[in-house]
Amino acid sequence: MLLVALSAAGRASAQDDSPVKKAGKAVERVAAARASRKISQAYDPAFRKYTKRFFGPLFDWRYFKAQGFAESGLTANAKSWVGARGVMQLMPSTYQQIASHRPEFGTIDQPEWNIAAGIMHDRYLWELWGKEVPESERHRFMFASYNAGEGTITRARAVARTKLGDPAWPNIEQVAPTVQRWRYSETLGYVRRIDSTYARLIAP
Repeated sequence: MLLVALSAAGRASAQDDSPVKKAGKAVERVAAARASRKISQAYDPAFRKYTKRFFGPLFDWRYFKAQGFAESGLTANAKSWVGARGVMQLMPSTYQQIASHRPEFGTIDQPEWNIAAGIMHDRYLWELWGKEVPESERHRFMFASYNAGEGTITRARAVARTKLGDPAWPNIEQVAPTVQRWRYSETLGYVRRIDSTYARLIAP
């Protein structure tokens, strides 16, 4: 019986490796890759549209797509353990505050409006750091503030200025473990993920 079973298993394995089966699996892989690309590009029009609206035509919209990846993997129905929702993982209270100034915005769970509100909030943070941070690293302060709150990043800058004399982003990374009431590893990892995802998005 054992020899019969082994023989049958061998025939099944041989059938699985047949050219037809291999071709079928290859087609499935291509289809899955195509579907994955389609999903990852599904919200590109919204990222383009609201980046242009809130940041102007020269700002690269792919920064915010990279942020969406870092926040939710571009998942429209994502919900965090603290209640943040949607592609841009906005808290309902934050979304409501933003939407109160934009009557055209729908609900937080609609991807377009979630993305629009997230980028609009980014604009507020971008302007917040405009006078104090060089433009070359301003996006890092914007995204760090989105993740940890502007008050936390302000405290981190104060520590970096006191200890190292310069509140530049590399110095903030260096003093981060000494900044009180900050889950710094989460924020620093968040900013790095955005940077690395953005680099992949712009790669030829």
